[in-house]
Amino acid sequence: MWNIYILECSDGTLYTGITTDLDRRLKEHNNSTGPGAKYTKGRSPVKLVYSRKMQNRSTASQEEYRIKQLSRQEKLNLIIQATRQAP
Repeated sequence: MWNIYILECSDGTLYTGITTDLDRRLKEHNNSTGPGAKYTKGRSPVKLVYSRKMQNRSTASQEEYRIKQLSRQEKLNLIIQATRQAP
């Protein structure tokens, strides 16, 4: 199972990615010497603000691309909408 996720960085920017292990990946992003993305290295700590399970890597990659094309406001709206729908 794959996850699409959005992180809020310490400078307020948003980072979108995919992974099979969300906990591990979040730790990697917050470890400035580890294998996290270059973008988040100077922007930690980061916090998880959105995640959604996807059936396979192909679907996750397509959704990642779609989300990365959204404006900041559209991403914030996506996060708010998901938060409202959470149990």
